[in-house]
Amino acid sequence: MLRYNNISIFSVLDSSFNICMPTPAKVSTQPQLFDNLLGRLMDNLTVTAAQSPEMFAFGEVNFTESNKIYGMAQCTRDLYSVDCYRCLRTFVEDILSCCDGNQGGRVLGRNCVLRYELYQFYNASALQNAAAPSEANAAAPPKASGINRSTKTIIIVAISIVAAALLLLSVIYLCLRIIRRKRRKPERNALITNGGDEQEIRMAKALLFDLTTLRAATSNFSEANKLGEGGFGPVYKGTLQDGQEIAVKRLSMSSVQGLAELKNEVVLVAKLQHRNLVGLIGCCLEEQEKLLVYEYLPNRSLDKFLFDSVRREQLDWDRRYQIIKGISRGLLYLHEDSRLKIIHRDLKASNILLDGFMIPKISDFGLAKLFDVDSSKGSTSRIAGTYGYMAPEYVIHGHFSAKSDVFSYGVLVLEIVTGRRNARSQEAIYAEDLLSYVWKHWSQRTAHQVLDPSILGRCRLQDVMRCIHIGLLCVQADPSDRPSMASVVLMLNSLSSALPAPSAPAFVIQHGSIAGNADEVETDASGVLQRRTTRAASANDISISEVEAR
Repeated sequence: MLRYNNISIFSVLDSSFNICMPTPAKVSTQPQLFDNLLGRLMDNLTVTAAQSPEMFAFGEVNFTESNKIYGMAQCTRDLYSVDCYRCLRTFVEDILSCCDGNQGGRVLGRNCVLRYELYQFYNASALQNAAAPSEANAAAPPKASGINRSTKTIIIVAISIVAAALLLLSVIYLCLRIIRRKRRKPERNALITNGGDEQEIRMAKALLFDLTTLRAATSNFSEANKLGEGGFGPVYKGTLQDGQEIAVKRLSMSSVQGLAELKNEVVLVAKLQHRNLVGLIGCCLEEQEKLLVYEYLPNRSLDKFLFDSVRREQLDWDRRYQIIKGISRGLLYLHEDSRLKIIHRDLKASNILLDGFMIPKISDFGLAKLFDVDSSKGSTSRIAGTYGYMAPEYVIHGHFSAKSDVFSYGVLVLEIVTGRRNARSQEAIYAEDLLSYVWKHWSQRTAHQVLDPSILGRCRLQDVMRCIHIGLLCVQADPSDRPSMASVVLMLNSLSSALPAPSAPAFVIQHGSIAGNADEVETDASGVLQRRTTRAASANDISISEVEAR
């Protein structure tokens, strides 16, 4: 790599320029498996290269019996480890996007390079030999010089004095650093050492940001940079020194998301690679601050468009349809295609972010629940989520599974089609909620009347009706009746296949009460779901950490 500039370029990450070069040939067999294996290989190489003194890593993964995927990741050696990781992490997303389905490809930038092929394009033995210093060179004695003994003595004394002074200054500096970081050290180390394997620890180290950097990027968390307020605290827009725009989630001191949940979100999201999932850049745990750093998405969240009388006009049916399908692909990845089975548990319109091309990305994994790949269900006594999107079995009994996310997805689909929130105002306690409204018209064969007026006459009615049908299948009261996300993706992409008839949704309002498969459920004056029972209270009583009025 040859580069020059009229300003200093050493140890400065410059992500303003990159070139993506896919090979023409396409993967003909098992493209989904190929993408998953490629993402895993790139993820491992990114972490290994960032932690390597050579800022370089190469490796391979078996694809078929006769084929392997070969990969290489490299940064310029003047970069800091965290900058190398950030550079390669961005390129991983680029290469998975621009080279989707190609047998090979590379992304070239000013600070890092990423490449993969179906053939071994590097000399593995030569690279391994180059990585290790030569024993002969290491053991070679210095050449004799003409310096006399007295000169040598003076040099030795001078070096000894300087070394002693530097040692003393180093000890003083380290003592001051230890005193200064005494409070924040347990929290910072918690992210790195509180459970997890060696790969997680290495990844966590590469994700750490300095608080000074984030304060400068967000103008010291100024109100002018504030993007909004989430369930766990405010979110700020920031700009790093290299010009990269970021979103910083600042967890509030009163937030229920503690160190364990923060570690969960950081390590979890860092492992995920999908175009429909928001990208995590890093985090910071200093001076009692808990900060998460994400990629910045200029169009913010879906609810800012969908429920705004003016901005909803920008969401024509084609865009809404692509958003519906994009969310389904992201959720399918979480449930089945990622290395871990992940239940989101808080899927809603405000947690769907939109990039500059209106591509949806699922965000906020603070409530995500991880499973081993052979697990499918769980339960909790701490109910955390947003009313209107939570499945009945989760609200009433604390039971959750992938089908709980399917329920939330169904609510989201119906909101996108109708342009209405699944919420009731506090002024009208028994007002008709979205599920009841859509089910009534579906039962009366007048479902076309629930469409958002802004898309009427500008959409293919057959596609819209199919989305309503799929949404109703997802919000059925019995979890076993709901389709899996794999089935939902198939339904959305195979318009000719027949769909089963949906049963009544959960929590359908009938004469002021809520009907569903949950026994004795009603609403109180605030519109919040309550359970009425004559049995003694159990340890699984409902505890809400984030409540929104319905």
